[in-house]
Amino acid sequence: MPVPDALVSVVRVRLPVHGTKAVAIMSALGLMVVSGACDGSGSDPGARRSGAPSAGPASRPGAAPRPTPASRVPALVRQLSLRQKVGQLFVPTIAGATPARGVAMIKKYHLGGVIYFPGNMRTPRQTAELSNALQRASLKSAGVPLLISTDEEQGIVTRVPFITRFPANRALAATRDPEADVRTAARVTAEELRALGINQDNAPDADVNVNPRNPVIGVRAFGADPGLVARLVGVAVEAYRAAGVATVAKHFPGHGDTDTDSHTGLPVIDHSKERWRRLDAPPFAAAIRHGTDAIMAGHIVMPGLDPSRRPATMSSAVLTGLLRGELGFDGVIITDSMRMKGARLSYGPAEAAVRAIRAGADQLLMPVSMSATYAAVLKAVRAGTISRERLDQAVTRILRMKERRGLFGSPYVDTAAAAKIVGSKEHRAAARRVAAHVRAS
Repeated sequence: MPVPDALVSVVRVRLPVHGTKAVAIMSALGLMVVSGACDGSGSDPGARRSGAPSAGPASRPGAAPRPTPASRVPALVRQLSLRQKVGQLFVPTIAGATPARGVAMIKKYHLGGVIYFPGNMRTPRQTAELSNALQRASLKSAGVPLLISTDEEQGIVTRVPFITRFPANRALAATRDPEADVRTAARVTAEELRALGINQDNAPDADVNVNPRNPVIGVRAFGADPGLVARLVGVAVEAYRAAGVATVAKHFPGHGDTDTDSHTGLPVIDHSKERWRRLDAPPFAAAIRHGTDAIMAGHIVMPGLDPSRRPATMSSAVLTGLLRGELGFDGVIITDSMRMKGARLSYGPAEAAVRAIRAGADQLLMPVSMSATYAAVLKAVRAGTISRERLDQAVTRILRMKERRGLFGSPYVDTAAAAKIVGSKEHRAAARRVAAHVRAS
């Protein structure tokens, strides 16, 4: 994921009813639809009329998701149009801190997700209101809730300007009780993200940083010991998911042993498959065992894994052969940012996107041009270059992730509560305790 330039930082669906198609799709999922116009406050008016809280159970940090039966997802996949299915594959940025342009993109492309950066977030309440507005647009567009993500690793990679701060992963891993400190940092971070309507974090970093000259990972990793990294990745995944936030372990197949930054070049890592299994694979295997929702593929070449020397994001040998086949991962595979130079050196942006989907990626993060890339993927599906089966596999995984995170049952958050949760007294005290542990280590 891009780092800051200075660092080279009864299940009830509250759905505003906008026509029969959205209602029919949600009804096919066996969900109750509460109709009524939204008043723009970011809370659900139907819930207020009934005297219920404005946010559902999964909107409260720590609440367990209440997913609909997984068997209902195929019915929704069958009802989505081709354009709606293709839209689920995309996770672009949106402009500004008000919803207008994001809503327009969702309406045009039926997006599966968006990613927030600092320019989207001014205050906790404004961010929660933005999230609710985008959710309303997504439900109106395709009857599907939206994944709203950000890169909140803490440490040197942080996006939310007002979040409670914790040290970087390497510092957390060096305390006397790293599991407790990693769990605390992940729990607090997840609770605050969820209060803002951010339901997916592009974290934890699962790289094993064995190269001291690594210009992009460094302290973002838990360390150079694959056993320690695997253990702490598992702790972080569990803590995030318990607080209702989807996790994205990154950067598969491993970005730790390189002196090239994939933002500015295409790293080549000369690990044999045996060395990869010993060094790079254990943290990703641990993330899978602990239930990570998604894994991010990096723009990395490992000739020992794929002699064709394709970037991992576009390599079926890496994504389908190793991640799906050998490690048994059946969740969502998302690419790293398609704007990064490592994604663009081998192919043009449109061809790179098509190749990534064909290789086994389910979602494309931050396309260079949303319009051109969307058109290219849509054309590839219509031409059979990307099979309908491959498209439906990706869409099914994306919808199942949304379902498991409880988004069909509770897509909105309580905007009034956001400022009370983000930076709360309890969270600041937890951060001080962890910081004291780091200083004492």
